[in-house]
Amino acid sequence: MLGLFNKKANTLLGIDISSTSVKLLELSRHGDRYRVEAYAVEPLPASAVVEKNIAELEGVGQALSRVLLKAKTNLKNVAVAVAGSAVITKTIEMDAGLSDDEMENQLKIEADQYIPYPLDEVAIDFEVQGPSARNPERVNVLLAACRKENVEVREAALALAGLTARVVDVEAYALERSFGLFAGHLGAAQTLLTVAVVDIGATMTTLSVLHNGRIIYTREQLFGGRQLTEEIQRRYGLTVEQASAAKKQGGLPDDYVSEVLQPFRDAVVQQVSRSLQFFFASGQYNAVDHILLAGGTASVPGLDRLIEQRLGTPTQVANPFADMTLGSKVNAGALASDAPALMIACGLALRSFD
Repeated sequence: MLGLFNKKANTLLGIDISSTSVKLLELSRHGDRYRVEAYAVEPLPASAVVEKNIAELEGVGQALSRVLLKAKTNLKNVAVAVAGSAVITKTIEMDAGLSDDEMENQLKIEADQYIPYPLDEVAIDFEVQGPSARNPERVNVLLAACRKENVEVREAALALAGLTARVVDVEAYALERSFGLFAGHLGAAQTLLTVAVVDIGATMTTLSVLHNGRIIYTREQLFGGRQLTEEIQRRYGLTVEQASAAKKQGGLPDDYVSEVLQPFRDAVVQQVSRSLQFFFASGQYNAVDHILLAGGTASVPGLDRLIEQRLGTPTQVANPFADMTLGSKVNAGALASDAPALMIACGLALRSFD
């Protein structure tokens, strides 16, 4: 029995607070298989989160309370993430023989060399990555720093819903963890693959390129599914809510596909192509092996096929739950439809099993 209580205490809800919604996911593990125990998505009030910064604490807190009720979960401990753009990371070498406490003390003394903010305004963490290739007596240590206000505002929003942040992660690392779930489906030598994950949210598109399962390049640009919603509103005289619903459920006039959807799909292809060109210009790569589409806009019908056809690169819609079983509370159809948008929530929920 004790083991059961301990296991429950260690399970974390993955909660992704994006610009338009709050996404919650609870996973369990049985042997080497994961199970989705609960999940829910709740829209946020307009402008509650602006470019990944929480602007209206109350609005986010209320959405968190609603998403908890929807998911019917009793868990209160959470893994949440800050945007990669809010975090400074640096890999430094340190003596291999140092304990964690000694490393922490040394980093506090040296951190002002690496961080351009006053140290009392910054939350710092570090992780030993492994031995240095240049010197076996030393180890590579990843130093991550973020302004405390970015962490504290998330903790405050969660607290309004009676939740406690046990882990504050970085979105990019959560994405990396999710990617590990289906890297094996991409080919036998997946360790050598270079894969572009294109996360198309409501207002922001993030390109993350992974090589050997690790992110080697990230680029954000202002472009997203909201542009399609606004065009539906404008053309058919609908409210935001009506346009959002029609985008997902259908029922729009016959000219919708040719006049609205196809120009938007063309614009997405252009954005993906442009982002990849920036990546190719930045270093030694001139191709990627696969493109994975994530984010709410990834579910736009035919988008994966169009990108594959135009760019000549195998493209698929990300589904981190493909090999998972589902608990009795989970609606399989709804989860399949939301799966591409749950990559970060999934990577956060996986922190329970680190």
